[in-house]
Amino acid sequence: MGNADLGIAAPDKCLRTVDLGRRALLLATPALLARPVWSAPAEPRVAALDWALTETMIVLGHDPIAVVAAADWPRFVVEPALPATTADLGLQQEINFELLAYLSPDLVLISPFLQRLAPQIELIAETVNLSIYEDTGSPLALRETVTRDLGVRLGRDAEASRFLSETAADFDALAARAASLQHRPILVVTFVDSRHVRVYGPASLFHNVLSRLGMQNAWTREVGYFGFDMVGIEELATIGDAHLVTFDPVPAGVLPRLAESPIWSQLDFARFDRISILPPVLMFGALPSALRFGRLLIDELESRST
Repeated sequence: MGNADLGIAAPDKCLRTVDLGRRALLLATPALLARPVWSAPAEPRVAALDWALTETMIVLGHDPIAVVAAADWPRFVVEPALPATTADLGLQQEINFELLAYLSPDLVLISPFLQRLAPQIELIAETVNLSIYEDTGSPLALRETVTRDLGVRLGRDAEASRFLSETAADFDALAARAASLQHRPILVVTFVDSRHVRVYGPASLFHNVLSRLGMQNAWTREVGYFGFDMVGIEELATIGDAHLVTFDPVPAGVLPRLAESPIWSQLDFARFDRISILPPVLMFGALPSALRFGRLLIDELESRST
């Protein structure tokens, strides 16, 4: 690889540049001396150990230097795209603390799920614990609060306000599109295996998005803290006229086994082909994932209505 490939000028060219540049520098010296030396403060270098906080950082224009499970991001999150320069700290259960210390972040963002590791992380950098889950039943509102909080911490208040305004407008537009559709209640599930699903109820992000769009969640039972319960597929028989929505990636082998299941084949949404498999959406995501779910859902329902 030559000098040109490395962005280095040839020696004779460098000499000419120095000769020409010396005169310009001498002429500019009085002005340089008369002006105060100032540079903008560097942005904090932030590692994010939670994907919801990571995607919020990215949409605010502040790229993380490191995240957990970066290799899995394209499979489960997709958008916003993870910057190619972001280091992978490994799984949440096996965080690479040596790499984290080597990267020397100014700030590390964690969620309550990792609170047990806070004393260890605090030895490396300032650590902030932000939760997108509380027992309030209002996941969207809480995520808006976290977005504002991150905007303040990252010096991106204006970007946070703009993103929240744009998100509200996007949801309004999706709600208007939903109102023009003839749609059934939506049953949102993710498959654990061919006999069990996680079903998302009133405390879930998906439920909040459906409500924001003026749509009805077909699952009205109480669910757990994170907004879902695991049930056998036979319990879905209690659901009446509904449209089932799930997401890629569906666990390997599940769909072929369901096709052979006498229980599954008798469920109304299976009998009448009211099943949609959407591209991946992070079920534990923040506002970017919420908006992605709303957009993918309305796109899918519109495509079925034509």
